[in-house]
Amino acid sequence: MKTTKIEWTEATWNPSIGCSKVTAGCKNCYAEVMARRLQAMGMPDYEYGFDFRILPERLNQPLNIKKPTKFFVNSMSDLFHEKMPFEFLDKVFETIQKTPQHHYQILTKRENILAKYFETREVPNNVWLGVTVEHSRTKHRIDVLRKIDTKIRFLSIEPLIDDVGTLDLKNIHWVIVGGESGNCARPMNKEWLVNVKTQCEEQKVAFFFKQWGTWGEDGVKRNKKLNGSKFLGREWKEEPQIFDNQYKLVI
Repeated sequence: MKTTKIEWTEATWNPSIGCSKVTAGCKNCYAEVMARRLQAMGMPDYEYGFDFRILPERLNQPLNIKKPTKFFVNSMSDLFHEKMPFEFLDKVFETIQKTPQHHYQILTKRENILAKYFETREVPNNVWLGVTVEHSRTKHRIDVLRKIDTKIRFLSIEPLIDDVGTLDLKNIHWVIVGGESGNCARPMNKEWLVNVKTQCEEQKVAFFFKQWGTWGEDGVKRNKKLNGSKFLGREWKEEPQIFDNQYKLVI
């Protein structure tokens, strides 16, 4: 468990690590690159590289933090991976329920496993559930997410690698968008980004633009820090706000 540079959260908690590719958005996975690097450094948890592993010794980490914190759960994996035992997932959510002062942001590309798990279980009040929608061919994930009873539903449109087209954002509370980073990054077209922003505005959904990534607004490849996160003359960092465990969308 550690603090993070991911702007839309405060810390990460990884009770499991490792993953496998399912759709085009996974092609240049940052977590895989990081896992290989940690393996080369001799880090014990990463002796098997990016192979999926559960880490029971990390289950109680949030219990030791009293300060209310937003945790991105499994920045180095997918909590609903095919190899994840539901029995271990139950333990993850037990920890979540024991720490109502925290808020847990859970993002998946495996919407069918997500839905199956919550067929017979309730989502804790302090959980935000999200799915990745990197292009139009993964928009079906939104419909699956919409059917799950949870306080906050969000989309990660990152990396945005193609035009997502028309979005039905009914009962979606937050949309995060970002371009891809890394040497092999695919460019993000400004028109695709404006399309998402416009639809969020029309449907009154909080919009968070994380970054341009390796390719800038001008189509030039450079360090992602130099490309920044401004477009249409400003930064867009909207998100659901929390007041006494009640949510209010501040736009």
